Amino acid sequence: MTVLTRRPVGVVAQAATPAAAVTRRPVEGSVHSWDLSTGVDGPGSRFVTFLSGCPLTCLYCHNPDTWRMRDGRRTSADAVIAEARKYTRFIAAAGGGATVSGGEPLLQPVFTGELLHRMKHELGLHTALDTSGFLGVRATDALLRDVDLVLLDIKSWDRDTYKKVTGRPLRPTLDFAHRLADLSQDVWVRFVLVPGLTDDPANVEGVAAFAASLGNVSRVDVLPFHKLGEPKWQALGTPFTLHDTPPPTPDELAAARAVFTAHGLHAV
Repeated sequence: MTVLTRRPVGVVAQAATPAAAVTRRPVEGSVHSWDLSTGVDGPGSRFVTFLSGCPLTCLYCHNPDTWRMRDGRRTSADAVIAEARKYTRFIAAAGGGATVSGGEPLLQPVFTGELLHRMKHELGLHTALDTSGFLGVRATDALLRDVDLVLLDIKSWDRDTYKKVTGRPLRPTLDFAHRLADLSQDVWVRFVLVPGLTDDPANVEGVAAFAASLGNVSRVDVLPFHKLGEPKWQALGTPFTLHDTPPPTPDELAAARAVFTAHGLHAV
């Protein structure tokens, strides 16, 4: 992940009446980094803004340095939009868009909403929101109207496993998923296959059946567990409890994807 240099942005002045001017504070948020990616954060090549702060502490998180909002850089929406604008022609040609990720972007719903709105209406980009759904109640209807695609991470169907993986309950994610279905919001479900943790056949079946029941899931990404983020855990002085867990084999991934396919879902 590449952290690019942010340019400071000044206060924007907006005329309120001919006789006076009102100073408007720019919308700001805590940003970890931004980057260009292809294939993993929505369709096509995308400008991805990674926000800082997350209420989950997933055991396999590859970016634990995004957990605390105070560790991010205070950045204005103007600065993010200015950076994204540099790549709009390339992104459009590549059939991509812009994704707001994290951390958990709904921990900063005002900032996230501002970015999505401006990416969509000012830059004309396809927009995606990458979220665990745990803070789905913070996503206003107005925010969701500026989202073309939700990347919804469902870590587990088994409640105890979900709590073990994330430190949080599953119910808010399911409630948010139902809300997105009611809104006919396009969703890609993302599920990380972790041997010995989330790969129980009943667990995979549960996620698949739930995703299929929603009616608005156009794709499922079955993602292999990896340990690329382990050095970050070490740098933070935090034990990485999955150190001895192997990644799933190609056959194990294929078997999990087959479960989703059997439910009529497009699984990759």
